[in-house]
Amino acid sequence: MRRFTIALTILLALLAPAAAETVLGSPEGWIVRPTDKPYAGLLTDLKAAVSAEKMGVVTEAGPTEVAAQRGETIPGNRVVGVFRNDFAVTIIRAAPAAMIEAPIRIMVMEEPDGTATLAYKTPSAVFAPYDGGNTLAEAAATLDGIFAAIVERAAD
Repeated sequence: MRRFTIALTILLALLAPAAAETVLGSPEGWIVRPTDKPYAGLLTDLKAAVSAEKMGVVTEAGPTEVAAQRGETIPGNRVVGVFRNDFAVTIIRAAPAAMIEAPIRIMVMEEPDGTATLAYKTPSAVFAPYDGGNTLAEAAATLDGIFAAIVERAAD
């Protein structure tokens, strides 16, 4: 996880000037959205945006607070799992194995300048390896729009 976080942080640093970007190449399917917001504020706004888009926060994990308990100081980093039961039912019916990918995760990362960035892998990219026919593709495309709306609402 640490190597992935470091690699993604370096990638984000290279992309920071743009407002909303799709990361091309590796890792494929990622959307990166730098903001002017501080980490704690962006995390709060993300949770509000999830609710406003009628989705739910299903999981939350982050190393920052636990590292602090061990005397380590690292930038803010939180992964928020977002999903909704009707999508779960649709996806299980279309491709049961694809549910290993749910919830879809959005990462909030604190940048060295005090701002924070959102990053996530699009649902269509997450579910692409699974054979679920048009049903899975349509659910993933719908989720792509919802996740884009969540990120933009949180970032604004």
